[in-house]
Amino acid sequence: MISRLAVFSLVYTVAMAGPAHAQQAQADSVPKAYRPPPGMCRIWLDKVPPKQQPAPTDCPTAVKNKPTNGKVIFGDDYKEKGKGDRKELPFLKKFGADKTNP
Repeated sequence: MISRLAVFSLVYTVAMAGPAHAQQAQADSVPKAYRPPPGMCRIWLDKVPPKQQPAPTDCPTAVKNKPTNGKVIFGDDYKEKGKGDRKELPFLKKFGADKTNP
């Protein structure tokens, strides 16, 4: 029984690794010049030249209007490869930063 569970878990993990890799490949397929600005999104249609893609819009509208032959590209999700700078998320609180030394 335990060996069946282990085999099932392994097969499931391998099966889920494929879609995760495919999503990264899709995000890399959009040319840098056509990525939306930070805070905005863009619907990217499959088999449509970059110059004929829809203009950037707000993210809720892009997600709502995404057709079946397209994907939504978020302006904040792209990082250039090789750049190690990390942005700090504004909504995270640093523990210990608000304490004053007595």
